[in-house]
Amino acid sequence: AVLSGLAPGGGLYMPERWPALADPDAFAEIPFGQAAARVLALYAGDEIGFDRLHKMAERAYAGFEHAAVAPLRPLADDLDLLELFHGPTLAFKDVAMRMLAELYGWALQDAVRGKTIIGATSGDTGGAAVAAFAGKANVEVFMLHPRGRISDVQRRMMTTGSAANIRNIAVDGTFDDCQRIVKTLFADEVLARACDLGGVNSINWVRLAVQSTYFLTAAAQRPVAAFVVPTGNFGDIFAGFAAKRMGARVGLLIAATNRNDIVRRAIESGVYSPSRVDA
Repeated sequence: AVLSGLAPGGGLYMPERWPALADPDAFAEIPFGQAAARVLALYAGDEIGFDRLHKMAERAYAGFEHAAVAPLRPLADDLDLLELFHGPTLAFKDVAMRMLAELYGWALQDAVRGKTIIGATSGDTGGAAVAAFAGKANVEVFMLHPRGRISDVQRRMMTTGSAANIRNIAVDGTFDDCQRIVKTLFADEVLARACDLGGVNSINWVRLAVQSTYFLTAAAQRPVAAFVVPTGNFGDIFAGFAAKRMGARVGLLIAATNRNDIVRRAIESGVYSPSRVDA
């Protein structure tokens, strides 16, 4: 699941069952790296132990500007802000992407051939992936973004680096077009094997497992009636759902969308119907 992206047949990897946390409230007191390692260890089983995961997490979060990685800041009596912008690219994607890069390094340390990572971005994923994987051994990254539909800061983060293993591709289309290309490539099993494709978008289960950690740490610090989650592709709010299934006192999960509101429309109508995308 770390390296494969899509599952055989084009579906997404999911846990066969949700692991139950023995003491979710304990996540209020432990460092974030330790919390992330605990979560991943529940899914990894015997394949990789907690101690190794903890060391990876310490490396992954060493460059964050806040020691808590994802601090919960009170704004009012019943309102808190979960700060997810303390990573190298100021995007919440840094939290999971840095850990995913460590896991790629572990999985490929004895590899005879490298891995080709292909992903799509509306801005934040690309910058976080470039920063996390730049210069990593045995990995080549190809990141697709919609031309003219990301901010100049995001474009510069992706396209001005010097790492030889990073390639950026501007697509004349929308983010959904970029995603469609990526999914088409993964769906071609012959091509996927020949190029040894790997994924870093939220189709990768590790991304969601790590992102569930900050829902766990926040809910452990104080009971949360509702998380209001800015929602585009549904990945982050699903990580909150995963945390809830693991035992976190998450409460409601509210998807906040802009005009690109396919998630809202799908939840309300039960019909997944893409429409025109506004930049």
